[in-house]
Amino acid sequence: QVRLVESGGGLVQAGDSLRLSCAASGRTFFDSAMGWFRQAPGKEREFVAAINWSGGNTYYADSVKGRFTISRDNAKNTVYLQMNSLKIEDTAVYCCAARWNRYYTGSQNPADFASWGQGTQVTVSS
Repeated sequence: QVRLVESGGGLVQAGDSLRLSCAASGRTFFDSAMGWFRQAPGKEREFVAAINWSGGNTYYADSVKGRFTISRDNAKNTVYLQMNSLKIEDTAVYCCAARWNRYYTGSQNPADFASWGQGTQVTVSS
């Protein structure tokens, strides 16, 4: 059974930092590109960041570039999203996603990811 479980969300003030984690199980993690997406109320799901199977290539939405960092620990089957200098507009439910495929060149399309976690709420206040 494939599972992706996010943690680390919470309520913070603008300018603060948070680190999200996503623990994967049920399939071969180290062969999979992984991504983070977010969805704010009334808005479409939005690509945030992604990382290839080895961690050697990372991809970011323009809105988070320079503030967020995606990383992975294949020994722990976990992908992380370090979020710094948080803004009110970063408020959303953040979900991790697994492609379960080593081949990945930076697509931001949610349809290119096969499995999804339930999400963790991030709320940034002024």
